[in-house]
Amino acid sequence: MSIANNLEKIKATLPDAVTLVAVSKTKPIADLKEAYEVGQRIFGENKIQEMTQKWEELPKDIQWHMIGHVQTNKVKYMAAYVNLIHGVDSFKLLKEINKQAKKNNRIIDCLLQIHIAEEDTKFGLDKEELLSILESDTFKALENIKIKGLMGMATFTDNEQQVRREFKSLKSLYDVATTKLTGLDTLSMGMSGDYLSAIEEGSTMVRIGSSIFGSR
Repeated sequence: MSIANNLEKIKATLPDAVTLVAVSKTKPIADLKEAYEVGQRIFGENKIQEMTQKWEELPKDIQWHMIGHVQTNKVKYMAAYVNLIHGVDSFKLLKEINKQAKKNNRIIDCLLQIHIAEEDTKFGLDKEELLSILESDTFKALENIKIKGLMGMATFTDNEQQVRREFKSLKSLYDVATTKLTGLDTLSMGMSGDYLSAIEEGSTMVRIGSSIFGSR
């Protein structure tokens, strides 16, 4: 199956209200071009250096989403062009994004990453940390970031009930967050293996890589 065929097949399963992020990390520019030629405009990368290289070489109407863990000292390299940062998992990182956005005279959209999986390796905030950020005056004073919603990754398991339980917990936190903050419209959850379940549980944005580009 070609990348174009894979994309067509996946898009046919997505409701209109769900945004598809094509996870293109580690993939060559030729693969991204193929996806671009059939209309894909949102790509997700997890390494800033690689994303910047692709941004420099590819058409400028592409939206670049940073989906990996972000180190604060690397924010400056993408602040000029990144469209959405998915993995904001600390207040410190949020402040750095705000600082670099200001330098570039931009407002950068962000998602707060919530830890919902049982694995210890995944990054993210818990409910208390989320609420303490949203309710803090320091947060309210950050003028160069815009929180668009929440993001989370379910446990990597074949147990669909567990995965759905984790998605449900993220959706309920998202509902709480919408009462604290206006303008939230994005719940990013679901990847190649579980995106249909995620959509049923309320996801508005899915991150799909291997089902489009093949396994890494």
